[in-house]
Amino acid sequence: MNRQNLSPSRRLPASFAPRSLLALAVGALFLAVGSFGAGKAHAQAAPYPSQPIKVIVAAGVGTVGDILARLLSAHMSKALGQPMTVDNIPAAGGIVGTQQLVRAPKDGYTIAVLSNNHVINPSIYKNIPFDAIKDIGPIGNIGSTPLVLVTSPTFAAKDLRELLAMAKAKPGTYTYGSAGNGTVLHLAGGMLTNEGNVDIKHVPYKASGQMTTDAMGGQIDMVFLGVASAQPLISSGKLKAIGVTTLGRSPVLPNVPTLAESGLPKYNFDGWLALAGPAGVPKAVVDRLSTELNAALALKEVRDTMAAMGVVINPSTPELATRFFQTELDKHTELARRSGAALE
Repeated sequence: MNRQNLSPSRRLPASFAPRSLLALAVGALFLAVGSFGAGKAHAQAAPYPSQPIKVIVAAGVGTVGDILARLLSAHMSKALGQPMTVDNIPAAGGIVGTQQLVRAPKDGYTIAVLSNNHVINPSIYKNIPFDAIKDIGPIGNIGSTPLVLVTSPTFAAKDLRELLAMAKAKPGTYTYGSAGNGTVLHLAGGMLTNEGNVDIKHVPYKASGQMTTDAMGGQIDMVFLGVASAQPLISSGKLKAIGVTTLGRSPVLPNVPTLAESGLPKYNFDGWLALAGPAGVPKAVVDRLSTELNAALALKEVRDTMAAMGVVINPSTPELATRFFQTELDKHTELARRSGAALE
């Protein structure tokens, strides 16, 4: 059909040039883009959280970190209105799990429970694929638990002073076990030898169960254990307690003196847990998670459970937790250096 065959009522206005069609098309496109952008902005503005949250635990099932992660997640999820699922990734001293954390989207939907190992690993392993401080965003501290130095019931020393005297009299004769080179138990032993100025040989084990069995049987002279796991063995007489590692006595072992009060006034060491996300999570999201974490830590059920496990609750703000991580990194780096923990 050509222009001449159009009736007057159907003819296009003379002023309606092709450029007018182009303008209409561009206008329609901008309207469509604007509508899409508004929808996207609306979706991004959805209140946090709007989907399930994954909690990485860089330790195995049944560990203190795993138990507390599940306990806290159960209560936090109620307040947040979204499920929180725990994912255990214990490989390589927690490095694999932490690597997944720092590579996760910075949106608060992947967080992790971290422990001392996070600040120990940089001194033990070469080429860790993340920065222990710059690549994480601390949310808050959870708590800490003292260790207890134990020996077999037949070990000659009945307290720390006698143990140190024996070690000084026979350098390199006595042994202490750990769950592996560079672990918390290794560094606790390294602090003992440094603060006590004694030469006690380190014996690394692949499994803490065998280490504990050997300590009970006297195949190894002494080990450090968590107070909760050691308490029944001490009460039953299978192990002898020498001292706990924190400045204050543990409610789980109230009759056991601290190493600090027994002759090593500067000895202060514990195992701790904290909650963190990848660096760069929006502050509002971090603050919300921190608020709910501290609310869960204040619940009687949670406090009673943690007390029974020998964990001292240590709530904090994200800012305090950030400073804590840096202080602990400095502390454990020095301990690793002084204990001779080798890079692998």
